[in-house]
Amino acid sequence: MGATKQPAAVDGRDGALAVFRAEGCSPARPWGNGPGDTTGAHTHGYHKVLFCLSGSIVFHTDQGDLELRPGDRLDLEPGTRHAATVGSDGVECIEASR
Repeated sequence: MGATKQPAAVDGRDGALAVFRAEGCSPARPWGNGPGDTTGAHTHGYHKVLFCLSGSIVFHTDQGDLELRPGDRLDLEPGTRHAATVGSDGVECIEASR
Protein backbone atom coordinates (compact mmCIF):
# COMPACT_ATOMS: atom_id res chain seq x y z
CA MET A 1 0.00 0.00 0.00
CA GLY A 2 1.20 3.47 -0.69
CA ALA A 3 1.02 6.82 -2.32
CA THR A 4 3.09 8.20 -5.19
CA LYS A 5 3.33 11.72 -6.55
CA GLN A 6 4.27 12.80 -10.07
CA PRO A 7 5.08 16.52 -10.29
CA ALA A 8 3.78 18.47 -13.31
CA ALA A 9 2.11 15.38 -14.79
CA VAL A 10 -0.57 17.30 -16.75
CA ASP A 11 -1.40 20.77 -17.97
CA GLY A 12 -4.94 21.45 -16.78
CA ARG A 13 -8.30 19.71 -16.73
CA ASP A 14 -8.17 18.50 -20.35
CA GLY A 15 -4.82 16.83 -19.73
CA ALA A 16 -6.18 15.07 -16.64
CA LEU A 17 -9.27 13.88 -18.53
CA ALA A 18 -7.05 12.50 -21.32
CA VAL A 19 -5.02 10.54 -18.76
CA PHE A 20 -8.18 9.11 -17.17
CA ARG A 21 -9.44 7.96 -20.59
CA ALA A 22 -6.08 6.46 -21.57
CA GLU A 23 -5.86 4.54 -18.28
CA GLY A 24 -9.45 3.27 -18.39
CA CYS A 25 -10.47 5.09 -15.20
CA SER A 26 -13.97 5.72 -13.90
CA PRO A 27 -15.75 8.95 -14.84
CA ALA A 28 -13.94 11.97 -13.43
CA ARG A 29 -15.15 13.63 -10.23
CA PRO A 30 -14.16 17.28 -9.73
CA TRP A 31 -14.05 18.75 -6.22
CA GLY A 32 -12.64 21.66 -4.31
CA ASN A 33 -12.14 22.90 -0.77
CA GLY A 34 -11.48 26.24 0.89
CA PRO A 35 -8.28 27.50 2.48
CA GLY A 36 -7.17 25.48 5.49
CA ASP A 37 -9.90 22.83 5.17
CA THR A 38 -8.91 19.40 6.46
CA THR A 39 -10.00 15.84 5.81
CA GLY A 40 -9.52 13.24 8.52
CA ALA A 41 -7.61 10.01 8.02
CA HIS A 42 -9.40 7.40 5.94
CA THR A 43 -8.84 4.74 3.26
CA HIS A 44 -10.49 3.69 0.00
CA GLY A 45 -11.07 0.22 -1.39
CA TYR A 46 -9.97 1.30 -4.86
CA HIS A 47 -6.96 2.86 -6.59
CA LYS A 48 -7.47 6.65 -6.63
CA VAL A 49 -5.88 8.82 -9.32
CA LEU A 50 -6.02 12.53 -8.50
CA PHE A 51 -4.78 15.68 -10.21
CA CYS A 52 -4.46 19.09 -8.55
CA LEU A 53 -5.84 21.72 -10.96
CA SER A 54 -5.38 24.89 -8.89
CA GLY A 55 -4.25 25.92 -5.42
CA SER A 56 -2.50 23.37 -3.25
CA ILE A 57 -3.16 20.49 -0.88
CA VAL A 58 -0.98 18.31 1.34
CA PHE A 59 -1.85 14.64 1.67
CA HIS A 60 -0.66 13.12 4.93
CA THR A 61 0.20 9.42 4.63
CA ASP A 62 1.98 6.92 6.84
CA GLN A 63 4.91 7.31 4.39
CA GLY A 64 5.04 11.10 4.89
CA ASP A 65 3.48 14.27 3.53
CA LEU A 66 2.96 14.88 -0.20
CA GLU A 67 2.22 18.44 -1.35
CA LEU A 68 0.36 18.83 -4.63
CA ARG A 69 0.32 21.96 -6.78
CA PRO A 70 -1.32 22.55 -10.18
CA GLY A 71 -0.57 19.72 -12.61
CA ASP A 72 0.68 17.27 -9.97
CA ARG A 73 -0.67 13.74 -9.88
CA LEU A 74 -1.27 11.58 -6.82
CA ASP A 75 -1.89 7.82 -6.95
CA LEU A 76 -3.27 6.18 -3.82
CA GLU A 77 -3.29 2.40 -3.79
CA PRO A 78 -6.31 0.67 -2.22
CA GLY A 79 -6.15 0.70 1.58
CA THR A 80 -3.65 3.59 1.79
CA ARG A 81 -4.43 5.61 4.90
CA HIS A 82 -4.41 9.35 4.19
CA ALA A 83 -5.64 12.71 5.44
CA ALA A 84 -5.35 16.13 3.81
CA THR A 85 -4.87 19.82 4.52
CA VAL A 86 -5.77 22.45 1.91
CA GLY A 87 -3.33 25.30 1.24
CA SER A 88 -3.92 29.01 1.83
CA ASP A 89 -5.50 29.60 -1.61
CA GLY A 90 -7.92 26.65 -1.52
CA VAL A 91 -7.73 23.77 -3.98
CA GLU A 92 -9.50 22.41 -7.05
CA CYS A 93 -8.88 18.76 -7.93
CA ILE A 94 -10.23 16.12 -10.25
CA GLU A 95 -10.07 12.41 -9.49
CA ALA A 96 -11.08 9.02 -10.79
CA SER A 97 -10.62 5.40 -9.80
CA ARG A 98 -9.22 2.39 -11.60
